[in-house]
Amino acid sequence: MLGQNPTREELDAIIEEVDGDGSGTIDFEEFLVMMVQQLKEDQAGKSEEELAEFFRVFDKNGDGFIDREEFGEILRSSGEPVSEEEIDELMADGDKNNDGKIDFDEWLKMMENIQ
Repeated sequence: MLGQNPTREELDAIIEEVDGDGSGTIDFEEFLVMMVQQLKEDQAGKSEEELAEFFRVFDKNGDGFIDREEFGEILRSSGEPVSEEEIDELMADGDKNNDGKIDFDEWLKMMENIQ
């Protein structure tokens, strides 16, 4: 989904599909549902090598971790507003060893959980 240029009709169809409350807009929770669905579709059947490439794209500084700042950039790049609390909550979900960053093994677990 990211990096795509959908037509107006495609955007309308996406909004209709994920707009659970019928407001005509997508709130943050609806956006997250949409992103998880898209990640599931995108990651289905991906090899560990492909997931590693995806990880490297998000690891902007190349240190082998996705830190909170990089994770926030990922979320904000969607164009959807995201609060600092939401970034913290989502980061905590992926950061299983509580070291403040997501390593590749944690990334794989996150991807497995959404498949």
